[in-house]
Parts: sequence; structure tokens; C-alpha cells
Amino acid sequence: MEPVAFHRGFYAVDLRFFYRVTLTAFWAGSRGVEVEGLCVFDKRVILFGGEGSAKVFSSRVRLDAMDQQMLQQSNMPVAVVEAVDPIVLCAKVVECCDCRCCDCDLCEVPPCVCQCFCCDLTPGEDCRRVFVTLGQFSIIRLERDSQLLMPVYDYCLPEKCCPSGSNCGNNCDDPCELFQNIAFPVDQFFPPQGDNCSCETNKQPSCSCRK
Repeated sequence: MEPVAFHRGFYAVDLRFFYRVTLTAFWAGSRGVEVEGLCVFDKRVILFGGEGSAKVFSSRVRLDAMDQQMLQQSNMPVAVVEAVDPIVLCAKVVECCDCRCCDCDLCEVPPCVCQCFCCDLTPGEDCRRVFVTLGQFSIIRLERDSQLLMPVYDYCLPEKCCPSGSNCGNNCDDPCELFQNIAFPVDQFFPPQGDNCSCETNKQPSCSCRK
């Protein structure tokens, strides 16, 4: 990630995806053999993340030593990528003589990616090559810490007896048993589904969460 020149607050995020692809090769009706290969995809996006120049420090520091864990930290945005498994759209075998010049360049592969394969990767310049087209869904965003103003109240302890006219059950003196009878609020932790949204219940035609 690097800032965009002459555009304050905007950042260019360069991403490189590595895919390990497993194919089944057949030759003249023989038994299929699994072949592994590597696909590489580069992508650049421009996102707005704001500006920040404040240094970040924490109490997790060793005495008489540099705060190494936060030495390079600031309130600058951080790029985060969420990706799901790709979808195989197409695969074809191409002769090396038919490959384009840009396709024959093997990009730099990190050692951690090379360790995912059982043998060394070869560019395959003297034989056929398999071209695979993948569809990738991803969400790219910039994250940064932000201060929020939240109201703070003193501790408010509930009274032991229930208000008059309320139904608190027979075991009102045991709050733990009363709590166990309350259904878990799933909708408070997870967003509701499109079929169960409040707009569907209220029969509102102009609902943005409808399918």
C-alpha cells in the first residue's frame, strides 16, 4: 500500500494472489495423473483511507528497551483483503510456441508459496502449458482506528423483586434460572437474512434488503 500522488487521503493497494491448481491429465486413454500448477493474479485498487501522522504507543513495553512492537505503528490505514475460493471458469492446453511473451515470464514466488508444492516449480518452456481462467470474489478495504464518543453511566443494579403486574415466573429469587429461560438473541449478533428482515414483516415495497 502506498499513497497516491496529488490525491491526499487516497492509497493504491497492490495485491498478488497465488493459486495452487490441481489438474487431472489424460494421455491416449491412459489413467489420469494429477498435475499441480501455480496461477498468479495481480490487482490494483485505489481507496480512500484518510490521513494520519500520530504515533501509536502501548503499555506492553520492556523496561530499558525500545518499544519494538509499536515502533513502526501509526494511525495510518491498513489494507485488509477478504477472499473466497476461486471458481474455475476455463482451462486449455497451449503449445509453448503459441504463448505470448508476457505469459512466459515467471514472477517472483515467495518461498512460503513454493513450500506448498511437493516439487520445484518449472516454467515449462519446452513443453505444453495449461492456461486456467479463475473467477475471484474479494472484498478490499482500508481499516484504521477511530475514536468514538460513547455515553457512560454508573452501575445500575436491578431490584430483587419484580415490578407489580409483570410475569417473572415462579423462581424470581434465582436470576440464573430466569436467565436460562431467555432465548439467545441471535439477531443481535448476526445480521438478519434477506427473507427475515424487518422490511418484509412491515410489507414495505421500497426495501433495500430485498432480493
